[in-house]
Amino acid sequence: MWSSRNIAWCLAVLSLVEMCAGVSSITVGMLESRRTRATLKSHHGEGAPVWSGVAFLICGLCGMLCARRRTGLMMILFCACCIGGLISGILNVQFVRAAARRADFMSPLQLASLSLACVGMCGCALSSWLTCRLASAEQQRMFIERELSLRHSAETTQKSKSGCSSK
Repeated sequence: MWSSRNIAWCLAVLSLVEMCAGVSSITVGMLESRRTRATLKSHHGEGAPVWSGVAFLICGLCGMLCARRRTGLMMILFCACCIGGLISGILNVQFVRAAARRADFMSPLQLASLSLACVGMCGCALSSWLTCRLASAEQQRMFIERELSLRHSAETTQKSKSGCSSK
């Protein structure tokens, strides 16, 4: 079984990958928007790589915070961000595929956008799984601490009772 520290370290590395995918997706989306504006053909969803990149970037930042502060509220926030990242990645793939279908070919920027969306979505899915593992490890750690505390207080109570009865 992985320790809470190992899971948090893996989550931090995965969050760094998500942030890189987010920044790269924003860059590719801006370049793609510039290319479509130059040809004067605007399409619905041309900014999808930018928005999915923003979602991946936010997800990566929340993942870094979650790896650092392992509170329940932070884990819930991070899981919500991961779900948002997955949804935005799926929408990005659908919009880019529709744009490629209209043009009858796929540009290298569209291929890069699809690849980055896949990396981001895989990162979000793995991060959600790791967060569940982290929550389980933290819950088990808190249970053990509580059990030890109860044992200690029970032993202290028994010692004080036996000390009072011998007097």
